[in-house]
Parts: sequence; structure tokens; C-alpha cells
Amino acid sequence: MSLVQIATSTVTSAVSTVTLTGIDSDNSYMIAISNAQPATDNAQLKVRFTVGGSADTSSNYDFVYKKLRSDTTFSDFVSTNDDILRLSSSGLGTDTSETDNIILYLYNFNNSSQYSFVTALTVNLTNGQGLRGNAGGAVLTKEQATDGVEFRMVSGDIASGVFTLYKIIWGIDEYRIWKNRNRSSTEL
Repeated sequence: MSLVQIATSTVTSAVSTVTLTGIDSDNSYMIAISNAQPATDNAQLKVRFTVGGSADTSSNYDFVYKKLRSDTTFSDFVSTNDDILRLSSSGLGTDTSETDNIILYLYNFNNSSQYSFVTALTVNLTNGQGLRGNAGGAVLTKEQATDGVEFRMVSGDIASGVFTLYKIIWGIDEYRIWKNRNRSSTEL
């Protein structure tokens, strides 16, 4: 497997949104977010998928995560028919150590007859050095092609972070295995 960079945005001063577009094939994609931090205290990073470069603001987002915390027991973080996808179950502050680091895998984004969905792994530190994370997935329950992702904070701006979209390219052997598994009956 190889990654080909499609788009990147490095935030060094406060912005309201970061939008990464360029999804134009049926490949899976990956987004890596490094050291994302809010401009205001107790803010969470949220996501919307884009159609034609604009965020889909419908109430068709569902997500479920397992909340992983070093200071208490694990729990569930669930929402259905929401107008956003939250990537963190708790807010971040503005201390320098309070940042989100996230990996998203994107599937079916270019397919107009299936739902676009992601799997997500997040990790962050609180100002008291408490380790927190989420592992789970999310879906936009609309059959439409989506071409990217918009990030914003639940409240306030994004102060900093590096947001990068990659296309996942398979090696020839991996592609052959995938192609054989996914051939239609007319190709046999």
C-alpha cells in the first residue's frame, strides 16, 4: 500500500474551517491530522463531508466511538441523525499540550449509489496529561458522491494543526487480490 498526497492545509493562525477536497476516484482515502488545537477553551473538532466542495449540512450523520481514557473506564459515544460528526468526545483547551492527533480512513466517497463512511482513530492529551482517545466509525446516510471533508470546531476557530488528505494506492499484488474478490458475474 502506498499513500499519494492529494491536499494539505497547515494552520498557523486561527481559521474557522479547513476543507480538504480532491476525492475523484473509487480508491479509499486517508486523512492525517497532527496537533490540531482550538483557539478557544473546551472545543471539539467536528467534520462534515463535502459535495462539490461545500459542506453537507443535513442531519444525516451517524457515529459511534468507544471512548478510551487513562483516568476512568471506557464508555460509548454515539449519535444518530446529527448535522455533524464529532471526532472527540471531550473538549480540548488552549494549553500547548492539548492537541488532537487523528487518522481517518474514507470509503465510498466517490460512489453516488452508496453511503460515504469513515473509520476514525483519535488521541489527545488534557492539560493534566490525561490521555484520551476514540476508536470507531461514522457515516453520512445519503447516497451521493462526496469529494472531501470540512473540519471546524464546535465553538470558536481552529488555532493550529496540519491536515493532510492522501489517496491509498495498492501494490499490484494487492490490487489483483482485490480485483478478483470484487469482479462482477459478467466479468467471470
